[in-house]
Amino acid sequence: MASRAEPAARAEPADTVGRRDWRDVARDAADLALLGILLALAAAPLLTAAAAAGTASAAVHDWTRTGSWPSARTTARRFGRSVLPGVPVSLLALTGAALLTADLAALATGRVPGGPAALLVTALIAAGLAGYAGLVVVEVGGNGGGRWRASARSAARACLDAPTRWATLTGVVALAGLLAVLVTPVAVPILAGYTVAALHAVTVRRPVTATVVGRRELP
Repeated sequence: MASRAEPAARAEPADTVGRRDWRDVARDAADLALLGILLALAAAPLLTAAAAAGTASAAVHDWTRTGSWPSARTTARRFGRSVLPGVPVSLLALTGAALLTADLAALATGRVPGGPAALLVTALIAAGLAGYAGLVVVEVGGNGGGRWRASARSAARACLDAPTRWATLTGVVALAGLLAVLVTPVAVPILAGYTVAALHAVTVRRPVTATVVGRRELP
């Protein structure tokens, strides 16, 4: 009888391996909130927005792959290395966002012709571009927080190969934008951390898993 009970006794601890309780969930939530706050602070000068987003995405990428966050030294090194290459990306993103916002506002108030149909088409285009931008941020995270041009090409191919996943990413960004309007402004930076994590969660199961780095592909 003892010999039969022994395997069951040995198997019992194995059932608890990987089990998470509310403390693990609370710790992850706090970590993501802190990530969002740091992301907002790093992006405050605006020209560093791309570097901040890429660095935060790289941190989430490490966390989802290894279960632990990168060290402060690694994160600071990634941010410093990506500030200058990210300035043109920040300018492009801010300019595009400003133009689309102005266009939507003009259509909504009737200052330009087009009516509801033009407003709907413009809103769909803006949402699709936002979803694509979210995937670019995820790809940049897989590249260590940099290589925006290669990441943009990889994201474009992924959107064409998996339009359903692209639509899901668009929904994530749209929901984040809606929540940013509804919640108190103090909570918006916290929302940024959760949004980056949600983008990674959506793309982790997408069919295109290779990330282009120069002329090489990393699995």
